Amino acid sequence: MNSLILPIVVAVALAVVSFVGVPPYPLHIMIVIMIWSFTYTGWSLMGRFGLVSLGHGAFMGMGAYVTALLWNYGGMTPWLGIPIALLCSAALAVIVAYPCFKFKITGHYFALVTLALTEVVRQTVIATRDHTGGSLGFTPTPKGNDGTSSFMSLQFDEKETYFLIAIAVWLVGLLIWRMVDRSMMRYALDAISEDEDSAAAAGINVTREKLKITILSAVLTAFGGVMYMLYQRFISPDTVGGIGISLQIVFAVVAGGIFSQFGPTIGAIITLILAEVLRVYIGTDAVGLDNAIYGIALVLFIIFLPKGILGGIIDGVQSLFRGGGKRASSPAE
Repeated sequence: MNSLILPIVVAVALAVVSFVGVPPYPLHIMIVIMIWSFTYTGWSLMGRFGLVSLGHGAFMGMGAYVTALLWNYGGMTPWLGIPIALLCSAALAVIVAYPCFKFKITGHYFALVTLALTEVVRQTVIATRDHTGGSLGFTPTPKGNDGTSSFMSLQFDEKETYFLIAIAVWLVGLLIWRMVDRSMMRYALDAISEDEDSAAAAGINVTREKLKITILSAVLTAFGGVMYMLYQRFISPDTVGGIGISLQIVFAVVAGGIFSQFGPTIGAIITLILAEVLRVYIGTDAVGLDNAIYGIALVLFIIFLPKGILGGIIDGVQSLFRGGGKRASSPAE
C-alpha cells in the first residue's frame, strides 16, 4: 500500500507547490523532470527484466513526430493524433521485437538490434527533411493556430498548467509501474529473465510475455515524446530520438535504480540537473560532452552500484537494520 500512497502524496505536494508562485525557470526544470521521469519509467518496465533496449529514442521520436506531423499537415488535434502515434509506436515495437523474441535473439544481440532501430528512425527523419525539418528541427505550427492557449491543441500559456499535467502523467507512470510489479506478468517475466527454457517448460508463453512488456514500454516512451513536443513546441532528431537520447534513458534508470519505483525519477533529477549545469557553464564549447559523461558514468554505476542510487540506499538501510538487530540480540545470548 505504501508504494501507492507515497506517489500520490508526492504528487499532491508538488501540485500545491505550483500555486505558491515558483519562478518560471525552476518551474520549467520541474516540468521537464516530470516528463523525463515518465519516459524513464517506461523504459524501466523492460530493463528491470533484463530486456535491455538501446532503441527507445526511436519510440520517443515516433510519438513526437507522428503527433506533430498529423497536427501540422493534417490539421488533426493532438487528442486524435496521440492515439495514432501510440498505435504506430506499438506496431513498430511488434515489428522489431517479435522476430527477436521468436528466434531467441536476446542479450547483447537484442540491444544491438534496438540500437540500429534508433538510427534507422533518426535517419528517416533527416531524409524526409522537406516534411520533418530534418536535423534543423520541426516546430508544430498548425494552420489556423495563432499560438494562443487552446485546450483542443493542448497548448497553454501558463507553465503552472503544464506542471499539473506533467505531475498527473508522472503519477500515472508510477501507478503503471506498480501494477506491473503486482501482476502475474511480473512473476512470469522474472522467471523468463532467470531461464527462458525453464520458464517455457513451466508453461509460460515466453514470446507473448516479452512482447507485452515491450509494447507497454514503447507506448509509454512514445507518450513521453508527445508530452515533450507539446511542452517545448520544438523537436529534432537529437532532442527526442537518436543514440544520445537512448543512452541518456539507460543511464538515468541505471543511476537512479532500475528495480525501484522512484529510481527513474531520481535518475531524471540527476540527468536534467547535469544537462543544465553543462549547458549553463560550458554551452557549445564541448558539444557531446554530456553523452561522454553518461557513458562513463553508466560503466561506473554498473560496476560499483548496479542497483542504482536509490537501490543502494535501500540496501544500506536494510543492512543497517539487520545489523542492528543482530547487535541488539547479542547481549541476550
